[in-house]
Amino acid sequence: MKNTNPIFNTTSTKRSKMTSCTNSLCFFCLMKENHLATRRAGLKKCFNELPYSDDQDHVLVLSALWHIAMAQPNHKEYPSLGVFECMASLIQRGLKDKNWLLRNQNIYIPYYAAHVIGSYTMHKAEFAEKAVKSGVIPPLMELLRGKMSWVEQRVTVRALGHLASYNSTFEALVEYEEEIVKWAMEIASSCLDLVYESFVGSSEENREKYHRDLLTRGIGGREIEDKKAEEWASQLQCWCLHLVKCFASKGKCLNLICNDNPNFLKDLCGMWGGLSNYTSTGGVGLIRILSYNKSSRKFIAESKDIVQTLCNLSRSSDDWQYIGIECLLLLLKDSQTRYKVIEIAAFYLIDLVEIRTLGDKTGINLGESITQALLSDYHQTETKLFLKNKKNLQRVLTEIWDLKVERKRKEKLLGEETLEKKKALVNLIKQQANELFRLGETKGALRKYKEGLDICPLKLRKQRMVLHSNKSQCHLLLREADEAISDSTRALCYSNPTNSHSKSLWRRSQAYDMKGLAKESLMDCIMFVNGGMKMDEGANKRIKIPYHAARMISKQMEATWLFATARLKKLASTTTQVKKAEDSSNNSSERNGNTMIRTTMTI
Repeated sequence: MKNTNPIFNTTSTKRSKMTSCTNSLCFFCLMKENHLATRRAGLKKCFNELPYSDDQDHVLVLSALWHIAMAQPNHKEYPSLGVFECMASLIQRGLKDKNWLLRNQNIYIPYYAAHVIGSYTMHKAEFAEKAVKSGVIPPLMELLRGKMSWVEQRVTVRALGHLASYNSTFEALVEYEEEIVKWAMEIASSCLDLVYESFVGSSEENREKYHRDLLTRGIGGREIEDKKAEEWASQLQCWCLHLVKCFASKGKCLNLICNDNPNFLKDLCGMWGGLSNYTSTGGVGLIRILSYNKSSRKFIAESKDIVQTLCNLSRSSDDWQYIGIECLLLLLKDSQTRYKVIEIAAFYLIDLVEIRTLGDKTGINLGESITQALLSDYHQTETKLFLKNKKNLQRVLTEIWDLKVERKRKEKLLGEETLEKKKALVNLIKQQANELFRLGETKGALRKYKEGLDICPLKLRKQRMVLHSNKSQCHLLLREADEAISDSTRALCYSNPTNSHSKSLWRRSQAYDMKGLAKESLMDCIMFVNGGMKMDEGANKRIKIPYHAARMISKQMEATWLFATARLKKLASTTTQVKKAEDSSNNSSERNGNTMIRTTMTI
C-alpha cells in the first residue's frame, strides 16, 4: 500500500521520480537546476504560483522548505525569491478555503508555512524586514487567534517573537500590540490545560492524526507522542512569555500585563519551562523585566505569590537563582516597594549574605550587595519606627549587622597566630559535636555546632561550611525543615564553587521535600547527582547514582510534571461529573419510589 503521509515522503523520494517529471515549475527539479539564473527565475515563479494551484504534492514542497529553512536559516536565496509572500498566501488560503485545507494533505501546510517564516527570521533582521514587507503579520495574527489549533499557535508565536526581537520590525507589530500581548498571556496561562485535555490526556483515537504525525515525524507511538507534546507545550508557553517580554522590555502594555489581569502574575510563578525546556527563563524572566520598570515594579511587590517565588528561587540551585536575587534587590532598593517585601525577603536573603560569586556573575560580590540592600537604612529613625513592632525582622537585620559589620570589623584585627588557635578550637568543638551526634544526642550536637560557628572566624569558610551543613543534618533529624534549609543554604554559599557541596545539596533537597517544594528539591537532587558523577569521572570510577537520590528524582519529577496541574483539574472535573450523575440517578430513583408509594396507597 502506498504511503501518502508527507512526513515519510522525503525530498530524496521525490527526486527519484524526476526522470518522468514534465512540470516546468517542479520545485524539486528546480532545486537540481545547475544554471543559477534559470533556477532563480523558476523558483520565483514557483513561489508566486504555488498558493493558487492545486497539487497534492504541495505538502511535499512545504516539508522540503521546512527542512531547508531549519538547516540553513541564514541562506538568502529563498527569502530573496518570494518565499515569505508564498508562505503568507498559503496560510491565508488554508484559513479561508476549508475545502482546500481538508483536501489531500493540505492540513499540514499552515504549520509548515508559519515554521518556515519563523526559521528564516530567527537570526537576520534583514530577513525579518523582508517578511514584514511581504505581509506575513496578518495571517500570523489569524493563527495566533486560534483559527486552527495549538500546534499552529506554537510556530506562530515563535515567528512573531522573532519579529518582535528586532527594533526594525518591532514597530510593525505595535499596531497589534494589545491583541498580541493579550493572546500571548492567554495562551501562556491556558496552553498546558489545553494540550493535556485535547492530546496528552486523550485516547489515541481522539487525537488529531496530523498532530501525531507532526509531533513524531511520522514515527510514533504513544510514549514518543506524549514526550514531544510535553516539549512543544513547554515551548509554546515559554515562547508566549518571550513575546510578552519583547513588549514589556520597551515599556509597552504594562498596565495590561500587571493590572488588567492580576491572575496572570500569579500564573507566572508556575511557568518555569520544565526539564524539557531548561534553557528558558520562563515566568521569572518576565518578572525580571517587570522588576526593572518602576511603574510595573509596584505590582510585583504587591503580589505575595511572586515575592515568595523569588525568595524560594534565591535559595535554590536553579540556573536562574541569580534572577531571584536580582529581582529582590531591585525591590529592596526602591523606596516605594522596599517595605512591602522586606518582611519576607530578609528571612531568605540572610542565608545568602556570605555568597561571593554565582555562576558567571564574577564581577560583583553578591553577598555584599545583599547586605547593603538590607542594611541601607538600618540606623535611620524611619526604619526604627517600622521595626518597633516587628521583632522577628528586627532580629534578622540585627543578626546581619552583627555578622557582616561588627564581627567583620573585629576579625580584621586578628593575627595569624590567633587565627590558628581559633581554628584548632573549632576543630575540637566540631569533633565533640560529631561524637554527640553519633550517640544520638542531636540537640546537644546542634548546640555544639552553633558554639563552633560563634567562635569560627569568617575567613575560615571551609570550616564554617562544614559546621552549617552538620547543623542542617541535625535539623533534618528533628524534622525542622525551615532551619535545615537555612543552614544548608549558608553552607552552599561558603562552598567553592557556590552550590557545590554535595552533602548540603542532598540535605536541602530532603528539607525541601518535607516542605512540599518539589521543584527546589528536584534541582538540588540533580545537582547532588551531577556532583557525584563528576567525582567518579575524575577518579575513573564506574558512575553510580545513589538509590536514594534516584528515588527522590523520580518522586519530584512526577510532582513537577508539566501537566500535573492539568491532570488534577481533569480528575477533579471527572469526579464532579460522576458525583452529579450519581446524585441525579439517586434523585430519580427517589422520585420513582415516591410515585410507587403514592400509587400503592391510592390502590
